[in-house]
Amino acid sequence: MSGAEKKEAKNSTTVIAKGVDEEPLATNQRSHRGSLGYAVAVMAIVYTAFHIFVMNLYPLEPWTYRMLHVCGGLLLAFLVYSSSDVVAEAPADDRRNPLEWPLLAIGVGGIGYGAAMIAYAWAGWWTAGIALPPSFVFSTFGIPLLAGTVASVLSAWFFPLRDAERAPWHDYMLGVASLAVLGYILFNVTALRLRAGTALAQPGDFYAALVGVILILEVTRRVAGLALVAIAGIFILYSFAGPYLPGFLTHRGYDAQRFFTYIFTDQGVLGDPIAVSSTYIILFITFAAFLQASRVGDYFVNFAFAAAGRARGGPAKVAVFASGLMGMINGTSAGNVVSTGSLTIPLMKKVGYPARSAGAIEAAASSGGQIMPPIMGAGAFIMAEVTGIPYTDIVIAAIIPSILYFASVYFMVDLQATRLGMKGLPREELPIFKELLKQVYLFIPIIILVYALFAGYSVIRAGTLAMIAAAVVSWLTPDRMGPTALARALDMAARMSLQLVAVCACAGIIVGVIALTGVGARFSSLLLAIAAQNQLLALFFAMCIAIILGMGMPTTAAYAVAAAVVAPGLTALGIPVLTAHFFVFYFAVMSAITPPVALAAYAGAALSGADPMRTSVESFKFGLAAFVVPFMFFYSQALLMQGEWLEILHVFVTASLGIYLLAAAVQAWFFGPLNVVLRIVLLIGALGMIKGGWLTDFGGLAVGLAVFLYQKRFASPGMIARGAD
Repeated sequence: MSGAEKKEAKNSTTVIAKGVDEEPLATNQRSHRGSLGYAVAVMAIVYTAFHIFVMNLYPLEPWTYRMLHVCGGLLLAFLVYSSSDVVAEAPADDRRNPLEWPLLAIGVGGIGYGAAMIAYAWAGWWTAGIALPPSFVFSTFGIPLLAGTVASVLSAWFFPLRDAERAPWHDYMLGVASLAVLGYILFNVTALRLRAGTALAQPGDFYAALVGVILILEVTRRVAGLALVAIAGIFILYSFAGPYLPGFLTHRGYDAQRFFTYIFTDQGVLGDPIAVSSTYIILFITFAAFLQASRVGDYFVNFAFAAAGRARGGPAKVAVFASGLMGMINGTSAGNVVSTGSLTIPLMKKVGYPARSAGAIEAAASSGGQIMPPIMGAGAFIMAEVTGIPYTDIVIAAIIPSILYFASVYFMVDLQATRLGMKGLPREELPIFKELLKQVYLFIPIIILVYALFAGYSVIRAGTLAMIAAAVVSWLTPDRMGPTALARALDMAARMSLQLVAVCACAGIIVGVIALTGVGARFSSLLLAIAAQNQLLALFFAMCIAIILGMGMPTTAAYAVAAAVVAPGLTALGIPVLTAHFFVFYFAVMSAITPPVALAAYAGAALSGADPMRTSVESFKFGLAAFVVPFMFFYSQALLMQGEWLEILHVFVTASLGIYLLAAAVQAWFFGPLNVVLRIVLLIGALGMIKGGWLTDFGGLAVGLAVFLYQKRFASPGMIARGAD
């Protein structure tokens, strides 16, 4: 190799990750071109900038702001996401199926008429100050709007356009229907706050709310799949079927007008999930977009490779750190697997990890990002909104459990690498650590965020300062954020937020049903009766319910629903509010790696080429600590930073040792290979140290020491047995 070639090779290895945090397009996500692309980009930029402006400079009335957030998101989602998978080069065939023509006529005519009536009302208000339009306006718009919406949805289902660069007529019309719902509710917002969900609700209120629910469910189907839509559909049916159901499920039932108008209030769609989505979630998604546009995310991954890439199983250890950090910011487990896993999974396979282990490690690490402070995906914000506990208290409480989780995954990775005799990546294939240290200032946005939060700034102000810091820091790098990069970041933020907007709105439907029917309180009573006042048994049932509710659902929706259904029952048993909600939250997060429906593990399997079910089982094994840690902080509040510092230090140290013993038992390697008997013994010792208490801690430590001495041939089984006497 010539000198020039060597120099080029050396330079090429200084950066191993480039664009690793970019959001890949979903299979049904359009990549617009031409005038439509510019129009959608402008709408996305305005959507994000509107939120930043309102949060920091010009607060709006909550219903108005949340409706603009929801309906603006619906409009963008219909233009960005197709009703089915799209292809980049679809054949240019504009012939329309004859069966589509009736749907087109009903869709365009119905939505066009309904939107025209709403526009007429607003025109009268803007031009002449007419607060009450002619009676025909609001009495006739509803049925045509509903019929047109249903026709457009059916056309989207049965006659989708597979061209990735164009949007079909039905998606344009569904976007117009979103604006019509927005226009009606904003025009009547003052009266709606008083009459929605009561006998005073008007037919127009009902039709606007019903169309809004249909639009939310359709967008949720497109961006998050059928699981959440099916669950929401079951809850909606439950509202009407209550009088015919047995036992604790029975209720008096509700007519459609009262139900749908109630659901579209701040007790349902516009409730806590959307309150969080329209503030904290979109703020931190925008922060993540700023980091992405300034390539700070690439630096995080390169820094991790430089620090740990040469260690045994290096790429897997990098995945633990990098995926946890990026998962904390982007808020979606499966999305983070796809973005960072596209780099880490091939490298893990390169150093000897089996395909299923590579996908499983990435899934476990990415899911763990949801429990990593200070951002914790979006969970901490929703928890603060639901419980009333200050956000900073939640972040502090999350520190030790998150350390234990990531330490467990790291131990699992290291022990497996030792057992399989793996090596790290060669030095010449890794970034140069000394060079990366020169750019350590790229961590400044994260540092500013943490400092501002604990200095007493509001979450919104802290997030905004961190966002500004990311833009400023970028000017010290080749990827400076000028007007073009700033616009790109705002555009990306809007597109990245669409899934969570739809998910939070759909979760609001479920939460609204729970509040309206009272099934949450009755379920809590049932939980108390089954557990017979046994807190541990109640926690086990709560774990199962949270995992089942979360299967196939994004973390945000899973926690919001589980918090409404399960957490009240736990607090009724005397479990502290913070502990109960953290318990539910952890299992909602871990549903992403729990078989048989493990979205994050399935995403990892797709990248690694392994069997999805085997990958999900392996991922469950790597994330096993997350199924133990919640029971740990139930037994010892000190793990949530509650109590004296000496007690906190004690439980942290012993729990860390217990987690290591647990990892060794799972991986069948301690200070050498473990047979079945030793694995069981070590597992018992691990559980003893995890439970808390001096007696169990000493017992677990003694078991670990005995196995160590046996493996090092310092003691025989007989000597250990006599010592136990």
